[in-house]
Amino acid sequence: MMIAVFLSGFAQILQAQSTYTIEQTKDIDMRLSGTSTLHNWTMNAQNTTGEANFGFKGSGDQQLSSLKSLTFSLIVQDLKSGEKGLDKNAYKALKTDQYKDIDYKLTSATIMPEKEGKYLIKTQGKLTIAGVTKDIDMDVYAVVNKDGSITCTGSDKLKMTDYQVKPPKFMLGAMKTGDDITLNYTLIYKKSKS
Repeated sequence: MMIAVFLSGFAQILQAQSTYTIEQTKDIDMRLSGTSTLHNWTMNAQNTTGEANFGFKGSGDQQLSSLKSLTFSLIVQDLKSGEKGLDKNAYKALKTDQYKDIDYKLTSATIMPEKEGKYLIKTQGKLTIAGVTKDIDMDVYAVVNKDGSITCTGSDKLKMTDYQVKPPKFMLGAMKTGDDITLNYTLIYKKSKS
């Protein structure tokens, strides 16, 4: 009898955990922005991959209770500013000949419900840029959508030099970018069918 109860409880725990992958839609956005001596700049990418393992209270996948894992990855050369010169120098500074991707991997998370279907997730993780990995704390805002997908948005301020990236210069040094950059993202995780 006790074994049956244990197995039943274990099955419910397994059902409460669900694997999600990033859905490729026009609403996905990964953006790096910064400043320079001439003007502000922004580089956007919409091809981001990754997955997450969300846990829920009860049935229905609506009350988010845990985040066991989360990753995202983007190809650096998918970041585009609309200015070929800026892009070329940014790719060089980010050492894309050696390191093709920017990667993030969650190490821990604390979920704080805000409003119905909306959550603040305090996360710790590891961000890798140009082959350098650093610990990073990020506030992730998650919304459980009516279709069961989960939209995660956030913003974090970084320094290029923390990742051993030398801020690019343009036009023979007349234009210099600042060391501070901001990473903004909107990612939609959809429940895997498997």
